[in-house]
Amino acid sequence: MRSTIHYALAAIALTIYGGQVCPFLETLTPAQLLGPILTMLALQYLVHRGWQRRIEQRVPLKYQAQRVFQSELALFFTSGAILMLFNRIVFDFPLESGLKVVLGLSVLGYFIAIDLALERERAIAAMLRAQGIHIEPDTEFMPLTRKVAWFASISVVAILSIVFLVINKDLDWLVDSRQEVTLGDARRAILGELAFVMAVMLPYIINTIVAYARNLRLFLDAENGVLHAASNGRLDGQVPVSSNDEFGLMADRTNAMVRSLRGLTEELRKTRDVTIHSLAILAETRDYETGAHILRTQRYVEALAEQLRDHPRFALLRDGETVELLFKSAPLHDVGKIGIPDHILLKPGRHTPEEFEIMKTHTTLGADALRRAEAELGEDSSFLRYAREIAEGHHERWDGSGYPHGLAGDAIPLSARLMALADVYDALISKRVYKPAFPHEQARAIIVDGRASHFDPDVVDAFLASEPRFIAIAREFADEYTHCP
Repeated sequence: MRSTIHYALAAIALTIYGGQVCPFLETLTPAQLLGPILTMLALQYLVHRGWQRRIEQRVPLKYQAQRVFQSELALFFTSGAILMLFNRIVFDFPLESGLKVVLGLSVLGYFIAIDLALERERAIAAMLRAQGIHIEPDTEFMPLTRKVAWFASISVVAILSIVFLVINKDLDWLVDSRQEVTLGDARRAILGELAFVMAVMLPYIINTIVAYARNLRLFLDAENGVLHAASNGRLDGQVPVSSNDEFGLMADRTNAMVRSLRGLTEELRKTRDVTIHSLAILAETRDYETGAHILRTQRYVEALAEQLRDHPRFALLRDGETVELLFKSAPLHDVGKIGIPDHILLKPGRHTPEEFEIMKTHTTLGADALRRAEAELGEDSSFLRYAREIAEGHHERWDGSGYPHGLAGDAIPLSARLMALADVYDALISKRVYKPAFPHEQARAIIVDGRASHFDPDVVDAFLASEPRFIAIAREFADEYTHCP
């Protein structure tokens, strides 16, 4: 559609242009003037359509815009040359007249070729974006600065050349008819013709600038979008690499940078997870727990968080990343046990009041260690914050009778409230030196009895709603110490 409009406007502009710059063309009848022009442009349009299909089918994507420009400019130049030969042979027009026609068509072709090349570039970008693929840009190409310099220079030269031809033709006209034309009429005629030249040339120049700005905006929007997402930790975006120039190279290198960051982030995440698991296993191996306790409790926490996601009190859990961080940090809930003396931690029986006071310090020992890690990191870390909250607060009780700080209600961090229920449930269905493993029904009854005293009532409701999932987790990660529901 765009090329059809261009060819129609070119036919109109060339017809008027011929009369403005060439006195020989003015001598032709409308049929003699329009016939060759329309016929030539119609044939050119048919060739243009064939070439466009050939370029789209056979030319690599990164070279298509360049090939569209080259082929379109060549077509207009060739049509001008053919019209020059036709007028020379049929009407015996001088070479000067023919060159004016070649110049006019070449100038129009130059601006039309740029516009169609930019349109092809946009189409390629849209196609690549939809398919999620990229071109591989060359490391050597015509720099943008040179393109701009060429465009500005050719535009200025083209305008000056056509203005010169118009003025030259009008001067000849004044010389030939100086006695029949008043100066006022001559001035109006010359200014009218110059206005026509500006009315044709300026829209083409402005259209080229607007088309290029549109392509540039598409690239910058995509580039800024990916960089903005990366600055917020989202490393799954890519900038479409759709042009074989600086912007294509910038997009390609931006994508390489994002891939590298994604790889490093994944490596850090894996390192963090392995470190967490190792620390948690180290803490658990100091008492009678097993690694399965870690796997079960972190999945209980995840189940509760996902069940509460749509609850109005727990908007924080609507973010999937928060749920993942709770899942990842849950294994560190008992990391402070590393600091408890063996004769207390491993005592085969109930603790004395004094021993229990020491045992309770595992919450603050773990929290202090994680707090120092936060300070060393020197920036806010959601993961370490959740891990500290869980380690310090998972023995707090809803009614304020827990430890270490006697917090009550919503003063207890949400992460700790979730872990409180998960840890108690797993302790209930697991064998201890001072009790057997309870069946699920008995554990359920104890938890329900602790609603609004030990546990957040809404967390208990979430437990009841996700009860089948708790049973499935306990079965999947059962060990010799647990009662399999």
